[in-house]
Amino acid sequence: MTSIDFYFNAPDRLQVACRLAGKAIAQKQRLLVYAPEPETASRIDRMLWTWPAIGFVPHCMAHDRIAAETPVLIAADDAMPCGCEVLLNLGPGCPPHFARFERLLEVVGADEEDRKAARARYRYYQERGYRISSHDLHE
Repeated sequence: MTSIDFYFNAPDRLQVACRLAGKAIAQKQRLLVYAPEPETASRIDRMLWTWPAIGFVPHCMAHDRIAAETPVLIAADDAMPCGCEVLLNLGPGCPPHFARFERLLEVVGADEEDRKAARARYRYYQERGYRISSHDLHE
């Protein structure tokens, strides 16, 4: 069963997403970033090219021709490429097919709208018996 990690009170959701992507690569895991809003997908794509400050996180869009060899993929649709163990959700709802992954990472910002959507996702997962870990990023 998929294990789920919620990262609450993220001062910048996309920065936390970049950090988690880097961590997945360091652990030799492939990561799919689910970013259904085009603006979010574009922003995370740009940020991964410059994070960390002295490097970048190798990534591409899930439909790109080099996706099979790339450790971090970004999907703006329901694409679920094979070989990704970890799913990082940047959408407001539960990502499609999340149960196919070993882990699901949920990054929650500090604003009330984001927290409200996260509470609904948390309840959804909890009601279905998923093991959930919470990490408070408040400084």
